[in-house]
Amino acid sequence: MERRNFLKLALAGAGAASLTAATGCGLTGGAAASGDKTIKIIATESAPYQEPTKIAAELLKAKGWTLEATYVTDIIQPNLAVSNGEFDANYFQHGAYLQQFNVDQKLEVQPLFYVYGSPAGIWSERYSSLQELPDGARIALPVDPANNGRGLVLLRDAGLLELKDGVGVIHTSQESITANPKNFEFVEVDQQSLSKTLPDVDAGVLFVRLAAEIGLSPADALAFEAEADQVPFRCVVAGTAEFADSEKAKVLQEAYQSPEVREWFAGYMGGVLPTPWDADPLEELDSWWQA
Repeated sequence: MERRNFLKLALAGAGAASLTAATGCGLTGGAAASGDKTIKIIATESAPYQEPTKIAAELLKAKGWTLEATYVTDIIQPNLAVSNGEFDANYFQHGAYLQQFNVDQKLEVQPLFYVYGSPAGIWSERYSSLQELPDGARIALPVDPANNGRGLVLLRDAGLLELKDGVGVIHTSQESITANPKNFEFVEVDQQSLSKTLPDVDAGVLFVRLAAEIGLSPADALAFEAEADQVPFRCVVAGTAEFADSEKAKVLQEAYQSPEVREWFAGYMGGVLPTPWDADPLEELDSWWQA
């Protein structure tokens, strides 16, 4: 698939608390001019984003490149900043979020390459299986549309819900429920607060990284996403079509998909985050966006 054809598949905010590495200049400056050796990236302020970025910066420095990274805490600014040329690339989101953001904001930011996968599951501090969940159980779900349906699909696959036919996971929401025989009550929570909510509900959907941060493993989950269902939720470095065709994009991918970065992920939280580097996010897009 040609990267410039991304928009044909689908046209894929907020003040940020930021920490700027290398530049110290926040969101000023703009994308580096053609021909120079500086790459500007905006990333989220979290270990699986910051640490690989630091490693990539050192690897690029050894090859004569400068990677200037700005770290932010919001999830609106990075795509806007790339689209308007303030940054060359961003690293903070999975493919499903990027696609929906592009549609909502009429942007053309596209996934360049994967860095790590972000599978999800259902965990509980009260029950050891989904079948034990009582009538009227309160179950926490991520509130954002791109992730909202992940737990519902897991419950459907366990035979505890019925959902509309022909609706893919990223388009699934509570409105997709056609039968809820156990009268589950769904509590929608900001994704970063899901782990804090777990003690107060009967079960909750967590991303594996958030689960690991509170001492839970995939083996502890009542249900866990199959690998094929994880594809829309792999975290990407994203940029414009123009940047995708540049030497900068090539060397950036080589740095993020280096043995050094893979080693870091292998040691992070017991290696719970996969690194699906043999796959191309654009080539996989058709398999889930229209699903």
